[in-house]
Order: sequence, then structure tokens, then C-alpha cells
Amino acid sequence: MDTRHKILLLDDDPDLLDVYREILGQLPSRPEIRTASSGARAIAMLESEPFSLLITDLKMPKMDGLQVLSIVRRKHPELRTVVLTSVAEEQFRSRVYALGVDLFWQKPGSEEETKLFLECLESLLGRELEAGFRGVQSKSLVDIVQLECISQSSSVLRITNGPLSGRIWINEGEVIDAETDGARGEEAFQKILAWKAGNFESLPAEPSRPQTIFKSYNALLLETAQAIDESRHSATASPPTEGATPDAPVTGLGALIQESGVEFVLAVKTAEPTKFEARGLENPQRLAAWSHATLNRFRTLGDQLQAGPVNQIHGLGWQRHVALAEQGDAQLCVGWVQSLSAETLQERMRKILALWGS
Repeated sequence: MDTRHKILLLDDDPDLLDVYREILGQLPSRPEIRTASSGARAIAMLESEPFSLLITDLKMPKMDGLQVLSIVRRKHPELRTVVLTSVAEEQFRSRVYALGVDLFWQKPGSEEETKLFLECLESLLGRELEAGFRGVQSKSLVDIVQLECISQSSSVLRITNGPLSGRIWINEGEVIDAETDGARGEEAFQKILAWKAGNFESLPAEPSRPQTIFKSYNALLLETAQAIDESRHSATASPPTEGATPDAPVTGLGALIQESGVEFVLAVKTAEPTKFEARGLENPQRLAAWSHATLNRFRTLGDQLQAGPVNQIHGLGWQRHVALAEQGDAQLCVGWVQSLSAETLQERMRKILALWGS
């Protein structure tokens, strides 16, 4: 019995159907790809056989994508749905998410965008239905924020959880502010993401919103997950006995990631580059190898030029800054917000190294 997922791809352009059928053929789960060139045909196919996922364009003659999604929402509420379109207006994004669509994606224009799109689709196919936030079917808020940031979106997410309400501002793929129940910034973001269920809607972007959050969304989500875990652990832990000593202050990389302007921290064993520890990074392996190789190359160059040992290496980028340093038996790589000047970066790295050595 064939247990593969089935995907229905809807677009009125036959050439694009062929292109995206080929792209979807790269999915690791090897789903069966079926196509439809009209909304009516897609609805008929959904009535005749089960599908795991519908991917649809928005602008089509006679029955457009919004009409198709509205029908699908009523007749097949369990079906995963994705909009793949060249329409970039925020009003369409808001209307699409209000219909319960799982993912709104502009047609990829590069190999990297295609890779990210396929990763999101594979995640949708591999996830069982469970309680979550409506507006994007059965998702956690972490999923919702990640999808908005990966697709480089600008929007305002309004989230409600019973009597509670909050908002998260996203600008060009980065979280810039959050607000709920008298809290703002990172504190509000953590409170909102601790909600287990509720409703959300995507509102038009507010590019003039003052920025209060300066960490990358990856670092922000990782720290929030850690804070929620620690909070839940504290709630279930036994109360301290009389005379017990208080918790020790945060040390190591945990202390470094809390410094203002730090987005991520990575420590690599100088003698064993495959051994490392990271905060604020989801996949640190490649960065660990790059950090080790870069510091070694500069050390060799310093020896050749008889310039002495390398103290620090600073890289200034348009998205973020990176600083490398070697201290003791470890090599340190620190990611910083892009807004820091070179002088400020050097000053703050001195503090980081002092903390690391203490």
C-alpha cells in the first residue's frame, strides 16, 4: 500500500506547474505530486481523493486562490494549505492567514529561497495535527514567528489567549518589538510565546515602530525557549529547604549571551574543534569549523609576518558583526548586532573576554 503524501499543486500557468512539480520532486519524503490548472478542477480532485497538502497560486481567472481556500477551509479543514504567489501586498497575506493557511510564500527567486521553501513544506508534511494557534493551522507561535522571519516578511502578529492579548512586530524578517499586559520588548515576547494556544492574525506592517528588540530571531527564540523551560522547571521543583544557599549566578556562555548587543556566542576547543558549546545558534557545526579555521589562518599569518599573537578578529557586516578571539584553551566567536560601531564592538569584546576568563 502506497503511504506517500499527496500534494495538489494549483496554478493556471502550465509552464509553472511543470517547474514547481520538478522542484517539489526534491522533497526528501518523495510525495506524489498532482496538478490542477483551475480552481474548479482542484476542488473536484479534492472531493475525489485524499491529499495531504494543497499549494495554490492567488491570481487565477474565474475562481481565484482566495475563493479556493475559502471552500477548502469549509469542506476540508484538516488539509494543509500553502499559498505560493508573486503577489507581495500585505493585504493578501492578512486575508490568506485569516483563512487558516499554513504558509504564505512568495515564489522563490533563488536557490537558497527554494531550499527554505522545501524545508518548510517537508515540515508541514511530517507534522501530525495537534492543538495550536488557529490562523495557521495547528502551529505553535514559534513556528509562526519562524515562518514570518524566514520569508523576510514585515507584519504585525496580533495574538489572543482568552482575556490576554499581545502583539509582535516583525520588520524584514527580524523581530523588532513585542507588547502585552504592561510588558514590552523581550519580556513581552517571552510572555506571549509561553501561551500554549489561542488565536492570531497577521496585520499590516508598521515600519515606523520603535525598535526595542535587537537580537536575531534565532537567538531570541532560543533564549525564549530556554526561559520557558526554566520557568516550568522552577514551577515543578521542590521548594528550597531552610538554610539552603541561593542559586549561583549565571556563568559561562549563559552570562555572555545576556550582554547587550550579543546575538550568539560559540566556544570551540582549540585542540579539539569538533567539541564546542553555543548559545543563540540552531546549527553551530559549520560556524565552529569556520571559526577554528579562520583563527588558525590568522595565527599562521601573524607568525609569518612576525607580528605577534592575534588578539581579536572583527568582521563588520550589513546584517550583523562577528568577533573572534582565543583565550586559554578555547576559541570564542561572538555575533553582535549590526548597529554597533567598530569602536564600541572592540570595547564590548574586552568585557566579553573578561567575563569569559573570570
